[in-house]
Amino acid sequence: MLKAMQLHISPSLRHVTVLPAKGFKEFIKVKVGSKRLSYRMVFYCLLFLTFLLRFVFVLTAIDTIDGERKCSTLGCLGKKIGPRILGKRLESTVPEVIYRVLEEPSDQTDTQTRPESPQTLEEFIAEMKDGRPDAKTFAVKLKAMVTQLEERTRTAKIQEYLYRHVASSSIPKQLHCLALKLAHEHSTNSNARLQLPSPELVPALVDNSYFHFVLASDNIIAASVVASSLVRNFIGPDKIVLHIITDRKTYAPMQAWFSLHPLTPAVIEVKGLHHFDWFTKGRVPVMEAMEKDQKARSQFRGGSSAIVANKTEKPKIIAAKLQALSPKYNSLMNHIRIHLPELFPSLDKIVFLDDDIVVQTDLSPLWDIDMNGKVNGAVETCRGEDKYVMSKRFKSYLNFSHPLIAEHFDPSECAWAYGMNIFDLEEWRKTNISHTYYYWLQQNLKSDLSLWQLGTLPPGLIAFHGHVHTIDPFWHMLGLGYQDNTTLAEAQSASVIHFNGRAKPWLDIAFPQLRPLWTKYVNFSDKLIKSCHIRAS
Repeated sequence: MLKAMQLHISPSLRHVTVLPAKGFKEFIKVKVGSKRLSYRMVFYCLLFLTFLLRFVFVLTAIDTIDGERKCSTLGCLGKKIGPRILGKRLESTVPEVIYRVLEEPSDQTDTQTRPESPQTLEEFIAEMKDGRPDAKTFAVKLKAMVTQLEERTRTAKIQEYLYRHVASSSIPKQLHCLALKLAHEHSTNSNARLQLPSPELVPALVDNSYFHFVLASDNIIAASVVASSLVRNFIGPDKIVLHIITDRKTYAPMQAWFSLHPLTPAVIEVKGLHHFDWFTKGRVPVMEAMEKDQKARSQFRGGSSAIVANKTEKPKIIAAKLQALSPKYNSLMNHIRIHLPELFPSLDKIVFLDDDIVVQTDLSPLWDIDMNGKVNGAVETCRGEDKYVMSKRFKSYLNFSHPLIAEHFDPSECAWAYGMNIFDLEEWRKTNISHTYYYWLQQNLKSDLSLWQLGTLPPGLIAFHGHVHTIDPFWHMLGLGYQDNTTLAEAQSASVIHFNGRAKPWLDIAFPQLRPLWTKYVNFSDKLIKSCHIRAS
């Protein structure tokens, strides 16, 4: 509350003195008519006026929205600051009607029949200035414009996901051309049908003193980049044994490529699945599960058109469902790693590589890592500076709303990555990992594919649960196929870079700044590459 004051004005009008009523000695003295004007005084005056003008502007604008246009600027100011000076509570400056309009649920029928809303903020402001609407009309029009823009953004985002799905699921004609030409070479050129490896190097295939790598792929040029980058960056390439596994249709072109493009002194083996005795005898659980999985997906999930037509799900959910339709996730090449102990019964330790990776350093130190009795050496994906890529936990892949998942696993447990993994096959053979993998595939089928949505990583997280040894993130950088936040310098600092995601480096949708890390291992002067018009960009 304000106390009584004494005001003294000098006869010359040069001093104004304000004193408390009780004669307190402290006072405020203001020079009014001084002949010399203080720069400090000018500064303080300008500062006060700047604050006052901004305050007046804001309060006047709020009154305009309220529809109170009759008060003058000073009148509006007095009305707004008066309660503050007198110690009264200041009411909300935003009309309650605006909150009510914005909080009302949107009606789909109204959405389709409403008139065209402003397309830009400039159009909206111009319309508000011309119409000078009240608060309710202002809120209705603002909500209509924002809702319409949200719908258009959602539609555009879903279309982008659909186009990327189509582009990533198709085989580029250049790669198809390469496979056909290599198949022709295999049938007409004896040099394209060489035994791989040569007879004198066959003992190396089961010699545990070598560094054994396994690559499963039906993509010839992708396999060639993995092999070339591995051998070129290895300190002792004569100790490398690379086991390339492919399917029956790709076996001849794959053998032709590596026969015509040897990576001496490394030992390269090319085998089709039909060459493995274990795989051709009796029932293979993972193949049976895959056949049932494909049938179930076609029956219950529908095609891409049905997924895109959904008007209620978020674009990211639709993107995940589209990705689940990708042939890669139903490919036997993607599931074969769960049977590595059976496929290589004589080997103790191997490093498994995906075909969308590039090796940039010597990988021999991986054999020096102490796995502490664990089976799978992998990089965790829940810790790191890149929160978009390195923020994956079990809840990112498994459906914890299903009681079967919620009962057995912790949603906050850190996930890990496929792509570059050290597998201790000796320890693996002591476990029931493969059986656990098959068991959960069956449970997912019984639950109408509701335990997880896509890929081989979710059942892998389950099967290897408790059998994973974390390795340094330097060995495996992820995410180069679904985000372009990673700089070229950051990618070059990793041992293995992984183009996981839709934007594979051999596709036109690859990120241009990262693609050179892959293309540097493709010989574009090769006659087969040139004849199929495969180019660096």
